[in-house]
Amino acid sequence: MGKDLSNYRKTFQKGKLLESNTPENPLELFQTWFYEIENFGGIDEPNAMTVSTLGIDGYPKSRMVLLKRFTWEGFVFYTNYNSEKGKAIAINPKICLSFYWPNLERQVIIKGIAEKQSENLSDGYFESRPDGSKLGAWASNQSDVATSREALDAALKHCENKFKNKEIPRPKNWGGYLVKPQSIEFWQGRPNRMHDRIRYTLQADFSFLKERLEP
Repeated sequence: MGKDLSNYRKTFQKGKLLESNTPENPLELFQTWFYEIENFGGIDEPNAMTVSTLGIDGYPKSRMVLLKRFTWEGFVFYTNYNSEKGKAIAINPKICLSFYWPNLERQVIIKGIAEKQSENLSDGYFESRPDGSKLGAWASNQSDVATSREALDAALKHCENKFKNKEIPRPKNWGGYLVKPQSIEFWQGRPNRMHDRIRYTLQADFSFLKERLEP
C-alpha cells in the first residue's frame, strides 16, 4: 500500500497578517478572527479545536473537541475528568489547543495551563445541554475499554429509565476546563510558503510580547 502525496499543492492568497494591524492583546485578535470565520461560512463547526496532552504513558495525544466559550481569561471546553485527557491534565496541565480554518487559510495555536472550572459554572453549562447529551455523560465511562456496542446501548437505556421524568444532574466527574494561554500564535497563509506568523507570549506583568516568526 502506498500513495505519493508530494505533488499536492495549494496556493495561499486569501489574506495577510501584519504587526501594524494586530492588537496588543491576542484574545482580541482571536475574537476578531473567530467572528470572521463564522461570517465567512464554509465550516460546520468553527469552534472545533484540537486538544493535545502529554499522556500518562509518555506519548502526546491529540483529539478534536468543541470550544464552548472564550473570555479575556482563556478558552473553555468540557469533558469527563476521568477520561484519558482528564487523567493526563491532572498530571500535566500544560496543554495545546489548535484551530485550523482552511476557508480563510488560518491557524491558531495556543499553549496554555488547564484548570478545572468551578462546579457552579460546570453545572450551568450542563443544564443547557440536550437530555440525550446529559444521559450520555452518565452512561459512558469515557476512554475505558467497552465490552461491546450492545453494552453501551444498555448503559444508556439504564440511564434513560433511571432519570425518566426527573431532572438529570451533572455527574461529579464531568465538567469544564479553563485553558489560560501562555502563548498564542496566529498563522495566515501567504504565497510561496512565506506565511505570516505572529506569536504573543505572556509576560510577568501579564502583558503580551508580540513577535513575528519566520515561516
